[in-house]
Amino acid sequence: MEKIKGKKVLVTGASGGIGSAAVRMLVGAGAVVYISGRNRDLLNQLGRELSIPESQIIEADITRRESVSDLQRAVLVDGKQLDVLVNAAGIGILKPFEQLSEDDFRRSLEVNLFGAFNLLQAFLPSMKTTGKGLIIQVPGVLGKSPMAGATAYSASKYGLNGMMKSLREELKRTEIRITQLFLGGVDSPFWDTIDLRVQRDKMILAEEAGRAIWFLCQQPASGVVSEMVLQPFNHQVL
Repeated sequence: MEKIKGKKVLVTGASGGIGSAAVRMLVGAGAVVYISGRNRDLLNQLGRELSIPESQIIEADITRRESVSDLQRAVLVDGKQLDVLVNAAGIGILKPFEQLSEDDFRRSLEVNLFGAFNLLQAFLPSMKTTGKGLIIQVPGVLGKSPMAGATAYSASKYGLNGMMKSLREELKRTEIRITQLFLGGVDSPFWDTIDLRVQRDKMILAEEAGRAIWFLCQQPASGVVSEMVLQPFNHQVL
């Protein structure tokens, strides 16, 4: 495995349960971690806990191109390429189809699909310049295997899955690697606003999901983990 120490890593969605868990492990391993998310207070709290410099804490909304451009400038300000892009940002709207609003559907696509697109357009060019880099996306298992009540969420995550697979074909002649992490149910704040009966005590711990990201950031230079699936024992759908 490659060492992550000293490498520049950007984690979006760092104010969430999975993202913050990954950040803790990456900082502990000696990576130079930039953290981004929409909740400035949670980002600052995480930054203080881990002694992350203020210049590496960037509030950003990945659905807005101008916000992502600001994020790009903040991360690449020293002229050094980004080694690893971890996109752990996302939203989940789970409800029966007849209860979905147009705004629900549009917001799911904006954050989970267009947000990822904006990040790639911002950071992929510098990776292409050197022909190296690692991109980790987190579509979740509903980007591979749908379930009832997840039409908007699955549409956005299936789109993300397809976009990354197509992009992988474009990058075959480079050393830019793409990894997709398909997570099952993770006990994180994701479920706090979702009106479904779920057994959170049987879900994957957010810390273990973060550990999976930490592991994927250290792939061997001679290969790539194209996909990883991590899901609870009691709800294996793949």
